[in-house]
Amino acid sequence: MPKPAKQIVEIFPNPAPQRDYVIRHEAPEFTSRCPVTGQPDFGTVIIEYTADKTCVELKSLKLYLQAFREAGIFYEAVTNRILDELVTALAPRWMKVTTNWNPRGGMSSTITAEYTRKQRTARGRQ
Repeated sequence: MPKPAKQIVEIFPNPAPQRDYVIRHEAPEFTSRCPVTGQPDFGTVIIEYTADKTCVELKSLKLYLQAFREAGIFYEAVTNRILDELVTALAPRWMKVTTNWNPRGGMSSTITAEYTRKQRTARGRQ
């Protein structure tokens, strides 16, 4: 399995942390392997997020995603893993990961996983 994103992706300071704005990265040549058949799965990964203090550096994100090339992992698992690991690495205000998978056996799939940071109340409770 690939190393977790926190060990691979590089981050840099958000140039506008006072503002909510959406960053969208699209990787149209994503590849992993079916854990049952070992056959390659091809798809597009779309990562959208509202940064808090940090943003992800693109080359390191590309290398992180390429590390899944030989991983035997289901669509649902890879989508949720990417979301969980990028949330851990970046601590965004909001993030959504969508994977659009090329047809295999006459079926195509789209998986979407989303994270929204819970806001703290005035007393520090969530």
